[in-house]
Amino acid sequence: PMTALVPWWRGMSGEWRIVVVGGAVWLLDQLSKAWVVWALPFETQRPVIRGFLALVHWGNTGSAWRLFHGNNGVLALVALAAVAGLWRWRHHFEAPRMAGQWALGLLFGGTLGNLVDRLLPSRRHVVDFLYFHVVKRSGAEAGFPAFNVADMAICTGGGILLLLACLNDTAQAGKPTPGSP
Repeated sequence: PMTALVPWWRGMSGEWRIVVVGGAVWLLDQLSKAWVVWALPFETQRPVIRGFLALVHWGNTGSAWRLFHGNNGVLALVALAAVAGLWRWRHHFEAPRMAGQWALGLLFGGTLGNLVDRLLPSRRHVVDFLYFHVVKRSGAEAGFPAFNVADMAICTGGGILLLLACLNDTAQAGKPTPGSP
């Protein structure tokens, strides 16, 4: 486990673990996006595995699947509110458990990574760069929305929290309620 490999990790408070994971995610996200902005002209696509994976440099002023397209400012405010609310009520989201700390760190780092994109005057959109797709027999592409490191962190952190909540509910279901025989 991580605690055996990094002794300082064990002595760190849960809040600091969340901050460290979130900071690492944020840094990786911003470095990967900076490379994409530097290496690929805007709105270009370079195949990595032809007919399956491409590196792209696309901007998104909406959310996943281009929902709320053109609402960059509103989504920035929603992200700020989400970060503030999640930090304020983190104790309701498995923050005392190591897995919960990792999940919250992933959520914070990913949300802040995309928020920075939305607020940077040089961008004003989220930079997406991984595009998975298949080519149909007709020659048309059927693809999953392009995404980035922040998006992966948000989905993974949310998935871990959902899994922890389900496991917690299952464990609670097996316990007798007070006053029951």
